[in-house]
Amino acid sequence: MAKTESNMLPLGTPAPDFKLPDTISGKTLRFAEIAGEKATLVMFICNHCPFVKHVLDELVRLGQDYADKPVGMVAISSNDVTGYPQDRPERMKELAEQRGFSFPYLYDQSQNTARAYDAACTPDFYIFDAERKLAYRGQLDDSRPGKGVPVSGSDVRAALEALLAGNPVPSRQKPSIGCNIKWRSS
Repeated sequence: MAKTESNMLPLGTPAPDFKLPDTISGKTLRFAEIAGEKATLVMFICNHCPFVKHVLDELVRLGQDYADKPVGMVAISSNDVTGYPQDRPERMKELAEQRGFSFPYLYDQSQNTARAYDAACTPDFYIFDAERKLAYRGQLDDSRPGKGVPVSGSDVRAALEALLAGNPVPSRQKPSIGCNIKWRSS
């Protein structure tokens, strides 16, 4: 399992906009359409990555736990599907429906959105505040496949709870670790 760390986009960076198809609803969505009043969680994931599979239950729980709060959530897959057909949009939809995603699962075919966010790995997490400025980026929690640490979502949950309470998110943040985004060759 090759490990890649987050690039750690600078805190305070404005949320890059996007216009991407949702594999679940078939609608094309922009950042503004998924943004929450207090916080917006953007997750770069994919279907095949063992690091994503390891945390998938917690991503579903996050969606359920924050569904009735002023938090927007979205998952985006930017992988090149030529070499990774299990990440194709129809397979993304299957996974989202099987697992009961309560958030959109967008397909970034051009990979421009991943580049705009400086996303490097799956999973990679970004949380924007009410002003759509980056307040958190990095890991879900300290759990990794095969390490014996339970998946809790503690880092992402702490950042979301701070924003919901109107408090600053601590600036000491750890990078996520996962599979590299599968970039298309030029």
